Amino acid sequence: MVTINAPLRIANCSGFYGDRILAAKEMVEGGPIDVLTGDWLAELTMLILAKTRAGGRGGFARTFVTQMEHVMGTCLDRGIKVVSNAGGLDPAGCADAVREVAARLGLAPRIAFVEGDDLLPRIRELQGAGHHLENLDTGEVFGERKAVTANAYLGGWGITHALNEGADIVITGRVTDAAVVVGPSAWKFGWKRDDWDALAGAVVAGHIIECGCQATGGNYSFFQEIPGLEHPGFPIAEMESDGSFVITKHANTGGAVNVGTVTSQLLYEIQGVRYLNPDVVTHFDSMTVTQEAPDRVRVANIRGEQAPPTTKVCINYEGGFRNSTTFCLTGLNIEEKAALVERTFWAHQKGGREGFAQATTRLIRSDKVDPQTNEEAVAMLSFIVKDPDERKVGRAFTNVGTEMALASYPGMFGTGGPGGAQSYGVYWPTLIPSDLCWNEVVIDGKRTVVENTQAAHHNIPPADPAAITLADLPSPATPTSGTWDNVPTTRIALGRLVGTRSGDKGGNANLGVFCRSAEAFTWLDEFLSADRLRALMPDFAQRPIRRYRLPNIWSLNFVIEGLLEEGVAASTRMDGQAKGLGEYFRCRFVDIPTSLL
Repeated sequence: MVTINAPLRIANCSGFYGDRILAAKEMVEGGPIDVLTGDWLAELTMLILAKTRAGGRGGFARTFVTQMEHVMGTCLDRGIKVVSNAGGLDPAGCADAVREVAARLGLAPRIAFVEGDDLLPRIRELQGAGHHLENLDTGEVFGERKAVTANAYLGGWGITHALNEGADIVITGRVTDAAVVVGPSAWKFGWKRDDWDALAGAVVAGHIIECGCQATGGNYSFFQEIPGLEHPGFPIAEMESDGSFVITKHANTGGAVNVGTVTSQLLYEIQGVRYLNPDVVTHFDSMTVTQEAPDRVRVANIRGEQAPPTTKVCINYEGGFRNSTTFCLTGLNIEEKAALVERTFWAHQKGGREGFAQATTRLIRSDKVDPQTNEEAVAMLSFIVKDPDERKVGRAFTNVGTEMALASYPGMFGTGGPGGAQSYGVYWPTLIPSDLCWNEVVIDGKRTVVENTQAAHHNIPPADPAAITLADLPSPATPTSGTWDNVPTTRIALGRLVGTRSGDKGGNANLGVFCRSAEAFTWLDEFLSADRLRALMPDFAQRPIRRYRLPNIWSLNFVIEGLLEEGVAASTRMDGQAKGLGEYFRCRFVDIPTSLL
């Protein structure tokens, strides 16, 4: 490994397709940075880009092209590299669009793009070779389903190669969210393929800054403590040669970087303590997180192990059509009104409830006793249906509600009018051997294949699991059973003690819960089992729940399997991405030891 003292300042300017359009300009002009990155892709975004590509508008994130028009000249003047996954389903098209902007501005950047992730043309070939593309969550084989997108999550070594070849701007397709940090870090510090700890550090840094302002106070449980949240600054990771780093932001910008905001983002959309990436497996239970100075949080002691032999693939396929309609129920006798609507509504649907491939009914009791406004008296009853036949879930479905308008419960009204069906996609996560996909880096018309780490020609010896030693825990890791028995308690909302971060993992949801003291963690660790979580959140009590401990950062993480059904695009939940799941948890009342409050 090359030892280089100066840190590499990697800035984020996008957490999703649609994030703040001026963020790139703010990051380039707000202070010194070496690399400008961002994340434009998600499973749902791939479906959106598939639709734009089918409409002849290109399958890439056009907002990135606009941002390049804002900052390209300054980046070239200052030697700031740009690394982006905005290429989506069409990295070459995105590169061409940026090249057109550069020509219009009189600029001549060296632009590289990275392909190789798109497996859509190869699905039947892979199946024919015996790769059944089993669903990671259900074990079901992909079979004859018609895929709309199929993309491997590539790592950072293609980006490293492009930067080594002198690229000023690197545009990728589907790479891991962390790859845009791993690639530049390996380029800067000369890391080798088996510098596992350093690579693991870059993965953690990439995970923290990938969602933009979520690392600087956005979506933070204790948001009242965050100044300037009306316009928070985007995060910067100051990478060091050993893989440790500092998270910070530009001076005089809104938001805050503290142990809480960083810990919260560490818990976002993860599963177990071993975080698999195509370049390295990172131990999320090894790191230490400390406040170094105001708006500066150091993350260190990160351990990594050999890259996995498989690479994750995201397939989206056509799921069929869906529609919904909502009845508003006001005042008294809500349950009786809902029962009448259900009997009537399904009786007038051809084939009844069973006539649809999937039918869901939800009564949301948003009404209050003795309401002070009309709105406080209203509950909502929603009907959601899915079916391969567009006609069944189209106007024929919603028209039934219209026909009930004068012939059902008192005070009847609804939200919106009758509407047609909408198509939806289904998310299908799977794995393939890493040597069956690769980076294809194109710069100056030259195409170079960059293999994944597990490809045989790298000749990396097997890792020794016994060599992975975790950092000392900053708090008691395993409380003695009954530590908190028979102590004075106060019945209060959990959110008065703990913070959360939640989100989607395909069809699953994750719920991360973090404490702000060692004592609070020992109580939480003893109190919050998977069964206790089911009791607190009965609307998913029948779901399998996996529990993981992260004592180094005083946190627990739970994965609720199947909560989001077949993924975000297909979910019938009001909160289809589980973004509010953590805040729902925080408002539940339990008996908390008074001394912790």
